[in-house]
Amino acid sequence: MPVCIVGGGACGLTAAIALRSSGCDVLVLERDASGTGSTALSSGFIPAAQTRLQKALGIEDSQQSLIDDVMNKAHGHAPLHLVKAYVAAVTPAIDALEKMGLPFEIVDGFLYPGHSVRRMHTMPEKTGATFMTRLAQVAQDLGADVLGEARVCELWVNSNDKVLGVGYVRPDGTIEHVASQFVLLACNGFGGNTEMVKELLPEMANAVFAGHQGNDGTAIQWGRQLGLQMGDLDAYQGHGSWVTPQGALMTWAFIMEGGIQVNALGKRFNDETGGYSEAAMHVLNQPGSIAWNVFDAPLLTLLRTFPDFRDAEAAGALRTVQDVPALAALMGCDVDTLLATLHDVQAGHTDAMGRTFSRALQAPYHAMKVTGALFHTQGGLEVDAVCHVLKADGQPMHNLYAAGGAARGVSGRGADGYLAGNGLLSAVGGGWLVAQDIAQQLKVA
Repeated sequence: MPVCIVGGGACGLTAAIALRSSGCDVLVLERDASGTGSTALSSGFIPAAQTRLQKALGIEDSQQSLIDDVMNKAHGHAPLHLVKAYVAAVTPAIDALEKMGLPFEIVDGFLYPGHSVRRMHTMPEKTGATFMTRLAQVAQDLGADVLGEARVCELWVNSNDKVLGVGYVRPDGTIEHVASQFVLLACNGFGGNTEMVKELLPEMANAVFAGHQGNDGTAIQWGRQLGLQMGDLDAYQGHGSWVTPQGALMTWAFIMEGGIQVNALGKRFNDETGGYSEAAMHVLNQPGSIAWNVFDAPLLTLLRTFPDFRDAEAAGALRTVQDVPALAALMGCDVDTLLATLHDVQAGHTDAMGRTFSRALQAPYHAMKVTGALFHTQGGLEVDAVCHVLKADGQPMHNLYAAGGAARGVSGRGADGYLAGNGLLSAVGGGWLVAQDIAQQLKVA
């Protein structure tokens, strides 16, 4: 088999589609019955600049602007060679997938923290699950071989650091082997591995893991065994708006349009507009590790356009009260404290934490109880500008690639460098990039 891809998530399927479009045979090995991964649990928003769709809508953007936004959010600590490579690759990837029938739309009405223009590409349903379903259909239509319930457990490498192939476990427990000229590790990060989270992300050890349980750190464990370089293993995407106890994501759009977070004492505790990833720790550091998302009728209308919110509302998470005393009773806090908190939320007012409000919140009030969650890790195998995995001496392994969650991301270190969409920027951009490099090598050969 010319190309073997470990993992059938967004990265793996994007690479498979691009390879099949170039006439290359490819085998995708997916541990689950069908590829979903972290993407299916997300909103499926992909940042891309200068796409056909952006231009058609008259949105002025540039790849340099997206690069700048990624780097600024990461405080300059993201690997610039990867940021540039992914930003350059994600544009043709989106355009090509659109031509293949994926009905992309651009998220309208608000900007996520750190983005300077409207550039989030998504499916009409605003879910990663529908994006994955459509990716899988395109891959199938193009003739990619996607094998489910095939958990890769072995990576075969010879003494010259050349990958020979992989071994995978079938449902009956037998191990089968496949030889391959090129291998792409697209098997995501380690958020589902409790011990690795304790070791590498100790501050999130007790957080809810809201990602895919298959994120078991396999790629990093192989990298350690082979002595490969790693990057930013303490980086992750958290979220400060995981609805509890129902277990659903509440979009940060409500914050960007004027909503607030209040702790159990009735106080706000940070500038929420800084970003939802770093907000996870802010929420976890509050009494009981919870907060209340507080909003009003106009924001409820916006929130109901998101499927995740509708699911949470259907599960009974939405609370509605008529006045501040009732809201204080719901939260179990002092009425005067909550009144003072809401008094700060006035149009044009900049509070002590640096947030400037665009509007006040009006009764009746709506609220949802949330906690902080770990979504997916952002560190992984160190790679070059075409996603070759790097050895300890910095030299590339020429037929082993890593992209998406298996590779070092573009969020710098910690949680606060994560720019909304960085995960899918790396997955889709990285998958496309790898496919172009492999296709070129096979063509030359």
